[in-house]
Amino acid sequence: MGLIGIGMFFDGFDLYLIATVLGAMLRSGFSTLGQNAQFIAATFLGMMLGSFATGFLGDRYGRRFTYQTNLAVFGFASLASAFAPNIHVLIFLRFIMGLGLGAENVVGYSTMTEFIPPQARGKWLGAMSFIVVLGLPATALVGTIIIPIFSWRAMFVVGGLGALVVWYLRKALPESPRWLESVGRYDEAEALLQSIEAEVSQQHATLPLPSPTPSIAPSRKLNSLLSPLLFPRMIVGCITLITVNTLIFGFVTWLPTFFVHSGRSIAQSFSYSLIISIGAPIGSAIAALTSDSWGRKPTIVGASLLTILVGSFYPFIENPLLLSLIGFVLMIPIYVLVTVCFAVYIPELFPTEVRLRASGICNTFGRGATILTPFLVVALFRHYGVGGVISMLVGLLMIEIFLVLIFGIEPKNRRLEEINL
Repeated sequence: MGLIGIGMFFDGFDLYLIATVLGAMLRSGFSTLGQNAQFIAATFLGMMLGSFATGFLGDRYGRRFTYQTNLAVFGFASLASAFAPNIHVLIFLRFIMGLGLGAENVVGYSTMTEFIPPQARGKWLGAMSFIVVLGLPATALVGTIIIPIFSWRAMFVVGGLGALVVWYLRKALPESPRWLESVGRYDEAEALLQSIEAEVSQQHATLPLPSPTPSIAPSRKLNSLLSPLLFPRMIVGCITLITVNTLIFGFVTWLPTFFVHSGRSIAQSFSYSLIISIGAPIGSAIAALTSDSWGRKPTIVGASLLTILVGSFYPFIENPLLLSLIGFVLMIPIYVLVTVCFAVYIPELFPTEVRLRASGICNTFGRGATILTPFLVVALFRHYGVGGVISMLVGLLMIEIFLVLIFGIEPKNRRLEEINL
């Protein structure tokens, strides 16, 4: 979790720096509101293509290879972004960063899923998501400190250097034994499992005999995702990730820009965003604690309903103190959804043989749909204010609730092999 989580922290840092950088670029005159939308759209386009490609690379060449590749891509592109001479070059570099950022989400959670026993899968994946989501308040805090002194360019330096340091450390990351077995590399899988078992036996007690594994191996062919078993899960996966991505990038990352555009200073907008962003890791922590005990489906539905409830009256708040407080409360259920959907639920839905491709396709739809979100957000905000943006999010959440209740499965306390029988 350490090797995967620290890399995904910088993935989250680079992703969430949109929230602080866009407001600063707008205030300094480096970009316009429309160019900010192009910047976000380029991010999503890169993430969409990165998510799609990494699914095929990860299932073909392994989880470890894919990790190292995407870290190098977004690490070097982030450093280069600090020296972009104009917004057009920065938008292109952001697209390159997006390729790596999209890949990281897919391969990180899927790999971790393949290492954890069923009774604690939600807790550990939720904990890793908590590390990732710390990137949101971290960017808000670092941005509040260094942007007024060194400008927004310093944010790309911090994210890029962090990613490259982790790229070096990750050479010690082990390959997934489940993936090794799925491609017929049985000796390597056995050797890795024996080393794990020996370590656990020394630190705890002698391990019990393993329970029988189902003898029917799922197909590695891509068309298996259209089967009666997996196709409904693909629908649920795509819609939930479209909703979660729109929540993050249609609302959360636009908060500083909304504040600046409504007349507040850059310092005020960063302060509000920092207070609100603290709700993100709290939401992830709640998801980590509840997804194993309550189950994935009840947690997703409950968080969605709470987001609709709080979000419905958020646009009508004028008092600055209440604006920050209610925004903080709203962020909690949003990031319960982010954690359960991204980190826990989606990777569990599919067998090892096609896990990364299926997760990659779901992420592709999620990222792809939100390519249009920045332009839609700008249009809604100009005509209807924040209320128009919130209305769009409420509609998506209602669709998500329906699909999860009707077509979703409950993976709580079930082995990955049992889920996919």
